[in-house]
Parts: sequence; structure tokens; C-alpha cells
Amino acid sequence: MSQAVHPAASSETAFPAFRVNSGDGPSLVPLDIGHASHLAVIDPDSAFWALVPREDLAETLEGRGLAAAYQTRAARFKDEMRALRFGLGLSAVYVNPTERCNLNCAYCYIPERMRRDGEHMSAERLLSALEILRGYFKERMPEGRLPQIIFHGAEPLLNKEAVFEAISAFHGVYRFGVQTNGTLLDEEGARFLMDHGAGVGLSLDGPEPKVADRTRKTWAGNGVHASVLRAMDLLAGYPGHNVICTVTRENLESLTAMVEFFHARKAPSAMLNMVRCTLPGARDIKPGDAEAARAFIPALERSHRLYLETGRKLVIANFANILAAIYAPTARRLMCDISPCGGGRVFFALAPDGGMYPCGEFVGLPGFRGGNLFTDPVDAVLASKAFSQVTGRKVEDIEPCRRCAIRHFCGSPCPAEAHEMRGGMDKTGAFCAFYGEQVRFAFRLIADGRAGDFLWDGWDAGTETLFDAATEPGLGGEARS
Repeated sequence: MSQAVHPAASSETAFPAFRVNSGDGPSLVPLDIGHASHLAVIDPDSAFWALVPREDLAETLEGRGLAAAYQTRAARFKDEMRALRFGLGLSAVYVNPTERCNLNCAYCYIPERMRRDGEHMSAERLLSALEILRGYFKERMPEGRLPQIIFHGAEPLLNKEAVFEAISAFHGVYRFGVQTNGTLLDEEGARFLMDHGAGVGLSLDGPEPKVADRTRKTWAGNGVHASVLRAMDLLAGYPGHNVICTVTRENLESLTAMVEFFHARKAPSAMLNMVRCTLPGARDIKPGDAEAARAFIPALERSHRLYLETGRKLVIANFANILAAIYAPTARRLMCDISPCGGGRVFFALAPDGGMYPCGEFVGLPGFRGGNLFTDPVDAVLASKAFSQVTGRKVEDIEPCRRCAIRHFCGSPCPAEAHEMRGGMDKTGAFCAFYGEQVRFAFRLIADGRAGDFLWDGWDAGTETLFDAATEPGLGGEARS
């Protein structure tokens, strides 16, 4: 047995004011981002990060330079993250005006019995719901900011008359959006939505029928690719529309072609969303994490090459959200990749019978029904046990998230699939490793100076730069939050 012997410290030794990764010093965890020259160092609690040359890592961890500059602002970063995670209030409602759908998609999170034989919400009941919500938001939303109502589903245009009557009646009271499969959108309907400034989301899972129709079919088994293309044509040039592609094992090999297709059709933005594995049908077509990353990242790179070649961006919004959140946590536009997620605190889902759920993913799961809009106070439902299961889900309580440096860039989505697929809210979602690769790719883009090409124009409007290494005396490079 041997023992290391160190010389005794002199009484003249000048101890540093703090030490990194111990005591009251900042926590800066090195992260290999797969870049030739740079590593990331991250404070997992505050989501502060910096990119440092590999050869400078030791100096950073000794508490000089970057670490010393960050330490003076660490408390403010943590306060900002705490406010984002626990201080936001309700600002949106996903309204399901019907339980029914004219499609039988393989991965749908709404149970089949509801989609086949479910109920519509009457126009009278829908108007009453929006009136109740108007009163709630009027007391709580900042003046000049409109709450958002997103008509979701199932397929909201199966109840088009009620939806359009509500949009007309409350125009200027809410910001409206409609997420539709596109098969029922005609010229008159498209014109109405555009004239009222409503956001319109379409769904298409492949650039050609033989791919798209594998997972998205009518109840009779017929594909709908051509119908969605007609809807895209009706919305061409409208900046308020986007297209969602749900990524499964059935279309993974077509993601790059999908990006080319969306760009050629001049879609302003698109989402390449990994399939939500809440119900068994989705799990049957779930791609593996590694194969998903191998297809997803080249598709992102293709969107960039198209931008350089044409000068026109196709923003892949779900990835742009991760990238924006790395730069500035409050700049994120989607609330799935934060912990707790936005479900049950920033938004909730309203069923046709008035039932309130933390998110549409939980519709059909009775244990997550928090109450009824027509009989229960909204705040009481938000505080209910059903909602608290979701709003109380934190990465600090999930293994391995509690040890993960990037936990606040990922958020371990999704609570519904964690509960249904993994067996509990203290479990990870379906794509842990994939989200890790997505974050590493985002950091590589930042290191190479390409990140802005993947973001929305004006993405940082309303944000404040609290720390920029390029402007700190004696520092250089990238370090922001």
C-alpha cells in the first residue's frame, strides 16, 4: 500500500475565492460534443454553457477566466431558469372540438374507440368554453398579450362549422391555430383561416405516397398523400402555415428527401417530430435512437445546404427550438423540451365534453383528467392531483437525467410516454440518446458559426444577453445564455 505525500501548505498560500465543481463554486461539467477542436462546459442547474478549446479545459476548471466571470452572474442565471420552469402561467389551450377523426394513423395517441365513435362539441358549447376562458385570461394575462387557442384533435375540421363560428366570434380576443390532417381543407376554408390570421399546421409523413401512406390512412385503408398536397397548394405563400412530419421506422430513410420536398413547396417551416410512444401502435414503429440520429442530422444539414443554394430557409422548428433554448432558455417557442414540460401549467387540453387534461397526449387516459371546464374553477384543475403528476415531473427526480449535463436542453420528454411506455413519471421518455445527439449537433453548429442559419429570423427578439464571452475582458469565443 502506498500513500501520496504532499508538501504542507504554507501559511502564506493564497487560496482562490472559489473552486469549480466544489463548495460554493460553479458547476461546470465538460461535455464532448463531437467537435474536433472544442468541448462544451455546462452548469447543469442554470443551463449556462461555454465552448472552450480542448487545450484550455484545465484552465477553465481551475477557476480562472471564464469560470471567474460566470461566477459573478451564476445566481441570475439560476433565477432565470427557475422562473422558466416554475414561474410561468397558463397562456394557451389546445381545444379538441371533436373526438372523431377521418383517418386511422398507426401512431395516434387518441384511442381508436374515440376516433371512430366519439362526440362533437356543439357550437354553443364551444362558444361557452371560450367565453369562460376569456374571463380567466382577462384577469391573468398581461395587457396587450393575447392567449392562444389551438384547435387540435382528432380532426378539428370534422366539426368545421363550430370551429369557424368560434374563430369569427372571438377574432381579436385569441390568437388561433388549427392543426389538421389537411384532407378536409377546401379553398373556402383555407381562405377563411388565412383571412383571420389563424396558424395552420398540416401533417404529411413522406414526400411520395408509397412512404406517406404507410402510416396515415383512412379507415378504409386508403392513402391521403394527394389530399394533403392539395391543402398545401391552397396555403402556398401563407407565412402562418407549417407542416409536421412524424418520424417513424416507416419513413426514416426519407427524411432528407422530405426536407427537399418541403423546401421545394416553399413551406415556411416544418417539424420532424419523433413519434410519441404513448400508445402501443406508436411503439411498434418506433425507430432506434442511433438510427434516428443518423437520419435526422443529415436532413438538418440538407436544409442548410438548400438555404445556402437558394437564400430561402426551411426552418426545422423542433430542432430550432432546441438551438434557441441553448442560446437563451426563454427564447424557446415549444415547451416539450423543458422540465417540467408546459403541459398543465402553460397550456392544457380541452376535450369535447369539457374534460381538462394536462396535454392532448393524456386524452383517453382517465387518471389524468383534472376536472371539467364547465363545472370546475380553472385554477383548481391546474392544482389537481391529475395535473400535478405532470407539472411535478422534474429531471432532478429521473435517472439518469439527474446526472446529465444537458438535462435543461432536453427536458426528458414526454411525460405521457414515460408513464405509459416506461411505467412511471420518474422514467425517461422514448428517445433519450437521440435528444443527446441533437444537443451535441447544436453545439457543433455554434462552434462552427453556423447556428444562425438554422434559426427563425428574429428568434432572439425580446431576449436579453446576460453573458457573452466575446465581450468579456480577457475572454473570447462562445459562452452565452
